[in-house]
Amino acid sequence: MPVEIPAEDPRREGYYMPGEWTRHDACWMAWPCRDEMWPDYPATVQDYANVANTIARFEPVNMLTPKRHVKLAQERLGKNVQVIDVGIDDSWARDSGPNFLVNGAGGLAGSCWTFNAWGRKYTPFDQDAKMGAFILEQAGARRFSSPLIAEGGGVTVDGEGTVITTQSCFLNKNRNPHWHREEIEAELCRTLGAEKVLWIPGDPDETETDGHIDLIAAFIEPGRVLVSVNPDTSDPHYAVGIKNAEALKGLTDAKGRKLELEFIEDGIYHEREWNGGCSSYLNSYLANGAVIVPGYGYDRDDAAVETYQRLYPDREIVQVPINNIAIGGGGIHCITQQQPAPLG
Repeated sequence: MPVEIPAEDPRREGYYMPGEWTRHDACWMAWPCRDEMWPDYPATVQDYANVANTIARFEPVNMLTPKRHVKLAQERLGKNVQVIDVGIDDSWARDSGPNFLVNGAGGLAGSCWTFNAWGRKYTPFDQDAKMGAFILEQAGARRFSSPLIAEGGGVTVDGEGTVITTQSCFLNKNRNPHWHREEIEAELCRTLGAEKVLWIPGDPDETETDGHIDLIAAFIEPGRVLVSVNPDTSDPHYAVGIKNAEALKGLTDAKGRKLELEFIEDGIYHEREWNGGCSSYLNSYLANGAVIVPGYGYDRDDAAVETYQRLYPDREIVQVPINNIAIGGGGIHCITQQQPAPLG
């Protein structure tokens, strides 16, 4: 049975998702509220607050917060973070939030995919399935809907027509079992204002997101991709970086450019040293004039900062410890969603 796609196409009005390095009007986050999943909930709260307050030094932050946690959030967050009382199920705004779009006429819109909590891994998720539409309403942005089951952490875009994603995620039977790959490509292009989708293997052994791209590779500007690799050949995650880096070599973007690859070291995935969650330095947030980088307490923390200083010499590099967030399976990129400034 063919998939029924909405007739509205953002591309007809020039809408597209810009690269994350462009100017932002705000950052959207969601307060940690699935309390039982965090081994140390107070420490997790403090890590979230530290990330939000750090980003708020560079751009306004909007924190979606359920009523029972509003007082706590207001106590922990600074004046440049707006606490918004709304029902939510979880705290990964990258995945349940919208994909913001802009056009050359100064318009602001967003596409909302269908959210099913990473293949129905957590319940309930009905409030988070509404999060994208709520954020767009709060931002005064037009909404384009989609039946595609997908998450924002599953894509990286260059703002010039190219999307990179992973086979392990959006082709997974727990997302879109009745969609063909070509149908997924077409819907990604429609909803992101793109022209070309590049597929890399991903990480089928990563069972939280099924191998989101934002743990593996990210555009740092058109034509350049930052790839996460592990320097330790004995590390369980070593093969993931090698396999995905090899898949990216030789690929061309929507403009016909051969991708230039840069590399950043992974954290540690050896069981006795690893907390069992996110260990990716790639999973960072580009704020206005800054890069907010995760810290895990590994020796490689300093190397990650040095890499970002080299890649973004005009930005301030700020490292924030996130061990308690990482236990949940994600990092700084996973808990944030940028709202780009309209053009013109």
